[in-house]
Amino acid sequence: MRFIKQTNIDFLSMRKFGFIISGSFILAGLVSLFLNGGPVLSIDFTGGTLAQVRFEQPPDIAKVRSALETLDVGVGEVQTFGSPDEILIRLQVSPGASDMAVELKKALQAQFPDQNLDFRRMENVGPKIGSELKGKALFAIITAIIGILIYISIRFEFRFAIGAIAALVHDVLITLGIFSILNYEISLAIIAAFLTIVGYSLNDTIVVFDRVRENMKRLKNLDQFSIFNKSINESLSRTIITSLTTFAVVFVLYIAGGEVIRYFSFAMIVGVLVGTYSSIYVASPVVVLWQQRSAA
Repeated sequence: MRFIKQTNIDFLSMRKFGFIISGSFILAGLVSLFLNGGPVLSIDFTGGTLAQVRFEQPPDIAKVRSALETLDVGVGEVQTFGSPDEILIRLQVSPGASDMAVELKKALQAQFPDQNLDFRRMENVGPKIGSELKGKALFAIITAIIGILIYISIRFEFRFAIGAIAALVHDVLITLGIFSILNYEISLAIIAAFLTIVGYSLNDTIVVFDRVRENMKRLKNLDQFSIFNKSINESLSRTIITSLTTFAVVFVLYIAGGEVIRYFSFAMIVGVLVGTYSSIYVASPVVVLWQQRSAA
């Protein structure tokens, strides 16, 4: 099924405008990351205690903070989670705390003796484990990018691999920058979202590149810009249908999926939009410009 039957849009003529948009988003994200001292990392990477507590009545957040002050926990964060009677507490593990979860339960019960507290989730991550997870997450992303570089170089050409990697780095940087600007945490679930975004964006880019390869063999009298424009237009209907259906699913997850997967869904929404854009305005122009530079 073709959602759009025929188009003749000169996408590559708008490449400078696309580079300006991409550069602006990436620069804003990098500035935010610099000012914040890096991304906001969850306890998955920093180590600490995470508690999800449901109260019988919506609690006074000030009283919750007062309970935390009785513990030697360093920095603590308290926020509502889904509903006013449910809160999420993040604590930094202190060197002298042998069992922070037990101490937290005692402190909250003492502060709210009239309420029956339901500790729905309690997670403890040591600093050493958090550091190991951080290294493994970074290794996973780098390994995926190197594998993609090798795969596309073999299936297509090295210049196509450069274009695909440029698009993937572009997508991850923009998504990471948006998370930094909005002060959203980076957890293991978000790393999984980043890797999913890489796969989704790569799939869309490969479809365009495959059509480019076919047209290069069939339309040898056309220049590179014309071949890439024709290929993007021919695959545009498929790109729009795939992006819209994927976007609809992750948007519903974001709206109705609950707090647990809200940030994962948000990352996927950003990734779908940016990944669709980058396959047209980043990957393809980079391949053409790389070819021009090599031929010069």
